[in-house]
Amino acid sequence: MCAAGLAFAIFVGGGWPAPTLAEEAATTITAVQGERGPVTNLPMPRYVSLKATEANVRRGPSLSHRIDWVFTRRDMPLRVVGEYGHWRRVVDREGMGGWVHYSLLSGNRTVIVDRDLLPLRARPSPDAMEVAKLELGVVADLGECSLDWCRLSAGGYRGWAPKSALFGVAPDEVRG
Repeated sequence: MCAAGLAFAIFVGGGWPAPTLAEEAATTITAVQGERGPVTNLPMPRYVSLKATEANVRRGPSLSHRIDWVFTRRDMPLRVVGEYGHWRRVVDREGMGGWVHYSLLSGNRTVIVDRDLLPLRARPSPDAMEVAKLELGVVADLGECSLDWCRLSAGGYRGWAPKSALFGVAPDEVRG
């Protein structure tokens, strides 16, 4: 797999700083399924993708908060779990995240393949013809989804993959 197929996060600073109780209280915002964002009135939690090739992930929702991470993977799917003004609290597939400015995010839906050599099938069926195999960490464009399958587009290939092998789509999400 080439480096372009991997997702990267860079930790900025030395070591793993332990957040203070005040920082945890200020940034611990979790969305309950079915809620709406207080700023956008969009469903929470929801999935978005990284619009920029590089995005600073901050400890809190402002430029004055320190940078904890730098996401360096354009189109990487992220889960929005909090909103504050122009800032969105996001989490990646490994549970890491923080606050990112909304201008660095896109509503275009993508997913990351969570299973190595995942078969991409011609139809949403385990018996359907295999179109391609997707490596672990591949980012694909998300199309329609049924309860168990999603249509993906990656590397010039189109096909269906089981939803359970993907990060970037909710288990109960159906897309037309």
